[in-house]
Amino acid sequence: MQQKKRFKTLLTASILAGAAASMALSSAEAQTLDRIKTSSSLKLGYEPDARPFSFKTEQATPGGYAVALCGKIADSLKTALNLPQLNVEWVPLTDKGREPAIKDGTVDLVCGAEPITLTRRAEVSFSLPIFPSGTGVVLSKSAPLALTEVLAYGQPTSRPIWRGSPARTILEHKTFSSIAGTTSERWLADRIKTFQLAATSVPVESYAIGIERVVDGSSAALFGDMPLLMDAAARSDNAGNLVVLRRHFTYEPLGLELARGDEDFRLAVDRALSQTYASADFVDLFTTWFGVPDEAIVTFFRQTALPE
Repeated sequence: MQQKKRFKTLLTASILAGAAASMALSSAEAQTLDRIKTSSSLKLGYEPDARPFSFKTEQATPGGYAVALCGKIADSLKTALNLPQLNVEWVPLTDKGREPAIKDGTVDLVCGAEPITLTRRAEVSFSLPIFPSGTGVVLSKSAPLALTEVLAYGQPTSRPIWRGSPARTILEHKTFSSIAGTTSERWLADRIKTFQLAATSVPVESYAIGIERVVDGSSAALFGDMPLLMDAAARSDNAGNLVVLRRHFTYEPLGLELARGDEDFRLAVDRALSQTYASADFVDLFTTWFGVPDEAIVTFFRQTALPE
């Protein structure tokens, strides 16, 4: 009897200790806003070579679309926390250094753009989407109209893309490029194989090289991540002769990364993004990095913004 009582006592102590540890962990994870308010500082991570989302400018300061959004988040936090001043510390990160920096508190938020996937969500949390990314395509404005229609709408008349005639005929015997090692490379190779097209897939190492192939006619089109295609085409010397079609062949929304378990901080970030998307000057912010958005893009952000 005494042994049974002792066992119950130990079991109760173990449960209480586990609960205390869990509460301590939750408390530690939820301290971001408290720390920001106490220190009047916000630690933002960015990648110096991840244009157009984040990069180091010629003045050695952070720049880019995601960096601009984080600036809006900082302004929102300063107001929400009633801080007379908020010091923003920019921490340069490598691709492999993002996750450890988030987990160990080196940064509060990563101002980049990572695909929001279930695998990544097992390690970090994400903000609302900041860009409706996925595989897109760029081609020359002088490309045959039929090819442009097939890639833009899936058909030149009423037949589906990649199969049947005349869509299949239009795609046959063409050379298409994609960015090596990306979803676009795998997607393009799979389409050609699945539909047994007599077309050639040529992976390239960079967007600049892929754009050159489109300009000189070596490739009929270049497939890659939509925002990076838009940026590369806009910065090309031949920008006026290129068109990035507004069609997503795959869909991979991108978000800002932050630590898991800190819902109060995530809510503050999402509130700031929602207010930014709904603001009158958001189109100008977007246009700075990607050109004037079409109605589909505007609708995406309007629907992404959460109501109060």
